[in-house]
Amino acid sequence: MHKTFIPGILLLFTSVLSAQTVVVESVLTDTIAKKTNKKNFFVSAINFIIGECDTAYVAPNKYEFAIMTTYYNNNEYYSIRSTDPKTQHLRFSPRPSNKIGFYVGWRFIFLGWSFDVNDAFHKKKGQKNGTNFELSLYSARFGVDLIYQKTGNDYIIHKAKGFSNVLPPGYKVNFDGLNVDMKGINLYYMTNNKHFSYPAAYSQTTQQKVSCGSGIIGLSVSTHNLHFDYDKLPLDIRENMNPDMKVNHIKYTNISLSAGYTFNWAITENVLANISASPILAYKLSEVSSIQNDIEKGFFKKFNIDLLLRAGLVYNNGKYFVGTSFVGRNFGYKQKNFSLNNGYGTLQVYAGFNFWLKKQYRNDKHKKEW
Repeated sequence: MHKTFIPGILLLFTSVLSAQTVVVESVLTDTIAKKTNKKNFFVSAINFIIGECDTAYVAPNKYEFAIMTTYYNNNEYYSIRSTDPKTQHLRFSPRPSNKIGFYVGWRFIFLGWSFDVNDAFHKKKGQKNGTNFELSLYSARFGVDLIYQKTGNDYIIHKAKGFSNVLPPGYKVNFDGLNVDMKGINLYYMTNNKHFSYPAAYSQTTQQKVSCGSGIIGLSVSTHNLHFDYDKLPLDIRENMNPDMKVNHIKYTNISLSAGYTFNWAITENVLANISASPILAYKLSEVSSIQNDIEKGFFKKFNIDLLLRAGLVYNNGKYFVGTSFVGRNFGYKQKNFSLNNGYGTLQVYAGFNFWLKKQYRNDKHKKEW
């Protein structure tokens, strides 16, 4: 009996140990498979976001880093209008901002510093500067703009219609009663991302070899906060303005969808021009406080048509680049007897060079850039 019992115990122990080994191997296999799947999903998601261009149409950037110097000119305006009891229109613009900046880039990300050249020559006592921040990132398939703008107090009233009985033609006067801040994010999708490159025109990270266009679809969300101290308006305007123009505070959220077209024109091997236009259907969720309802604030839900324009011209031989670009956008807000329109435009002129060849291009650094 002992002879058969001990081998039986050993056989049972061996079977249990073997079963446990199979379970452990199964768990490890499942864990590795899950990690691999997660890694593959992550890599696939990144590759989808970045996109991949047809090299017959778009030449990739061969360098890791770039240095760039830029000049920015920012202009904007705010316009308010009322039609009852008579049509009146006031338009305000701040001092244009002129900035010079220096940047270092890694692939499609640029970090740097800029300063307003007007501060050194024209800043007045008590004058507060505005703040403008824009960050744009583009891949073959997607683009994103992050925007923050805050005005100073150096506005000029340069249009005053409907006050002709008291104001002379060409009336202009300083005004420090308007303060606005705006935050927003714009997302874009390029429908022809295999053959068309937005970065070639606006971030110098690729080169468009063949003229090509693409549909462009966008989603935008922004918040606008405007404080208007009409008591600081000149007396001849304040005493004659329509009551519905005496708005203290406007705060609205802008949610919009856009669909447009963008085209890259490869003028020569190294010179590229781009034009983009996108009409925007915008939904406004608003909160308004005025002389008519200082305590109880009114809520209005409105649709408006806005517009986004971009244009660029760049020379890029792969190593060195120089160019200019412009972006312009308008925002509109309306109710029964009051409307607000805001527009801004940014002109950029830049020059720079790429350096530090990527590993896969170091063996052919003497070859033609294409």
